[in-house]
This record gives sequence, structure tokens and C-alpha cells, in this order.
Amino acid sequence: MSQNQQPQSELIFKLEDNPSPGKAFFASLQHMMAIFIGIVTPAIVISGALGFGMEVSSYLISMSLFVSGIATFIQCRKFGPVGSGLLSIQGTSFTFLSLCISIGFAVKGAGGTEKEILAAIFGTCLIASPVEMIFSRFIPLLKKIITPLVSGIVVTLIGMSLIKVGLTDVGGGAWLLANKPELFANPQNLILAGIVLITVIVFNRSKNKWLRMGAIVFGLIVGYVVAAFLGQVNFAKISTLSILALPIPFKFGLAVSWPHVIPMALLYLVTTVESMGDLTATSMISGEPVEGEVYLKRISGGILGDGLNSALAAIFNSFPNTTFSQNNGVIQMTGVASRYVGYWISGLLVLFGIFPIVGGLFSIIPNAVLGGATIIMFGTVAASGIRIIASSIIDRRGVIIMAISFAMGMGVVFVPEILQHFPPFFQGVLSSAITTGGLTAIFLNIVLPRSYREQPVDEPMKDMV
Repeated sequence: MSQNQQPQSELIFKLEDNPSPGKAFFASLQHMMAIFIGIVTPAIVISGALGFGMEVSSYLISMSLFVSGIATFIQCRKFGPVGSGLLSIQGTSFTFLSLCISIGFAVKGAGGTEKEILAAIFGTCLIASPVEMIFSRFIPLLKKIITPLVSGIVVTLIGMSLIKVGLTDVGGGAWLLANKPELFANPQNLILAGIVLITVIVFNRSKNKWLRMGAIVFGLIVGYVVAAFLGQVNFAKISTLSILALPIPFKFGLAVSWPHVIPMALLYLVTTVESMGDLTATSMISGEPVEGEVYLKRISGGILGDGLNSALAAIFNSFPNTTFSQNNGVIQMTGVASRYVGYWISGLLVLFGIFPIVGGLFSIIPNAVLGGATIIMFGTVAASGIRIIASSIIDRRGVIIMAISFAMGMGVVFVPEILQHFPPFFQGVLSSAITTGGLTAIFLNIVLPRSYREQPVDEPMKDMV
């Protein structure tokens, strides 16, 4: 057996196995437990940060589920060159969360309405989505430019940027901070967030793999119940929702926030590299090759699917999609790698998406409850970036790249006045820690000479995230 393949005896259902409907349905429910919260959380966080109303928030959550279902089907089914043909789950990406919020605040600060904010976010996501499609054709070249050091720096900056959003939710949310600052971080909110955080930690440390996998879900459920008893959950709002959430293309219109196009393109580039790693891991644990022509076609097709699915998400009023890493953990634990199970997962996601009641139940989660879960999720994003960095060689060159990239990235956030003499367009581009730090890392990685042992080699896994 090749060292690049998972021992197939560990798999209950291999890639091309087609389990019976009952077994496929049960297996799909297990995947749903791991991915559901991850899919809806970005829409919840963005809605809360930008102060969207109940109806808009619920619709965004519904579309997140609907688009993820369609995107997952495309990845699993594979249409020509589009899709990996693996059991690869697509979901709303956390990578774009901070930038989408920044776009929203920029439009809101200029007097924009909810509709105009979403039009700008989705339009900017759409116009930058071809980046991933284009780079799907140049995988070997991309691996040499976006190394684990570069992608790790960007992912760490993403996590660090999101921590502020999570902590704001812990205190009660951006709306409370802006409108009733005296109530922000009141004891009740802090206690609620603490209950959720402790619950997540307790379940995460459990020896039972199923309890660990559902730690975030259980934490939110416990916090939801406690908040309901405290009178912080208004179920009456759900009664005003329509029966069906119809997926309407460009429901909120279409606009572009031009200063944010370059930062958005950079994030698509980073997502491309992350997806390369996810798809490689999925192939490996599915007992499939991780080198050769078949492997490269799957990686290229999966990343092309990533880009097209993100464009599809923008068209149908959702945020960029990407491959979900937690999917690989479920495959390892269950031994189910059949792409036909992916069809069932797709169907369930679409079904949940078209019924607003599902989105409504999530949209009325108190900010403090959500903050208790997201603070650890966003911290985990930063920790993941550090792990990616640690997978590369950290010599003097690496330390210099890290030091300058983090200093530049966080510097423009701590002292935004440093950009005050720049033209407005460049102020918008460079005001993001992710953009400034990421571009700095890419530039230094290209221009600084490598030591002999750092020279890239043509190994399939060399620079994978």
C-alpha cells in the first residue's frame, strides 16, 4: 500500500460506495452536527455586528444553509472540471468575516441602508471570486508563493482581528455598545457568555468523541436555554417570518466597495491555499492518492469549485464558501467517505435553508450567548495560524517576515492615523490588518533570499496548509 493512502480497512464506506438510504441518512446527520453551527455563525456574527433586523438576519442564515447545500452537491457530484468528486463539504468561510464587517461599517458610516450594505458586501465578494478560479489552474506555482509561513501569518491575523468581534458580543453586541453603553458588559451578559464558554470547554475535553464534536452546539444550547429563562430570548419575533425563504438572485441589489476589492482578492488567495490542504487531507483519509494526475485534477477541480461556489453564494445573498476542515475529522471518526452521503447532506442543508424558522431560531440568539462560543472559535482561528507557521522552518528569515508582517498588520489597527495622508482608496485597502500584514508577508517571502534548506522542492505535500 502506498504511504500516501489511508488504510482502506478503516473505511466503512469508500469514496464510490453507495450506502442504503437509511445508512446514508444517519451518516449525513453526523456530518450535520459538525458543520451546522460553522455554516450559520458567519451570517449571525455579521448581522449582529452591523445591527441587521430580524427578517434580514434570518434570511441571511437561510441562504447560508441553502448555498452550502448546492455548493456541497457540486463538489461531491463533480461537473466536468468543477468539483473534487470527494466527500467535501462546503460552508460559509470565517476567513472573510472580518473584511465583510469592515465593508459593512464603511457603507453604514456613509449613511447606507441594510440593503446597500449587503449589496456592497456581495458585489465585492463576487467581483473578487475569479481569483480562486484562476489560481486553480496554477497549483504548483501557487504553492511556491503562498507558503505555510505566509498563509499562517494571514490566518493568525484573521483570528486576532475577529477576537474583537467575539469580545464585543460577550458584552452584549455592537448595537448595545453604540446605543446603550451603560448596559454593555453588564453582569448578566458576562455570566451568560461564561456559562457558554465553560460548557464548550467541558464538552471539548470529554473523552467521548461525539461529545467533543458537538461541543459548540451543546454550549449554544445550554446558553440559549439559560437566556430564555432570563427573558433574553424573544420567540414572538419568529411568528412574523414567512413560511418559505425563496432564494432570489441579487435580492439586495449589487454594488462594489472598490477599496476592499484588493483585500478581498487576497483572502480568496489564502482560501485557495487552505482548500488545497483540506482537499489533500480529505483525499488521504478517503483512501485516495495524494500525488499524481488524479490527485492534481481533484485539487484543481475542488478549488475551481470553491471559486464558482463563492460566486454563486454572492449571487444568492450569502457569504464566500470554502471547504470545511471539520469534515475530515468526521470522516476519520465514522469511516464514511462516500461522496453519495454528500448528496444527502446537500439535500438536508437545502431543506433547512428554505424554511425561515431555522434561521429565525438562530437569529434571536442573544449576543452574549453567541460571544461565549465565538470567542473560543475565533481564538482557535488564530491558534490554527500559529500551528501552520510552526509547520515551516522558522530561521532568521522567517522571524523577520513574521515580525514585520505582524507589526505592519496590527500597527494599522492600533494606530490608524498612520494612514491619514494616504489617498482615501489606499486608506481603505491598507486599514485592514489582514491585507497589510498579508501583503507584507507575500512581498517579503518573494524578495528575501532563502537559505539552502528552505529552497522549495516539488513534493506534493511540501507547502500544503
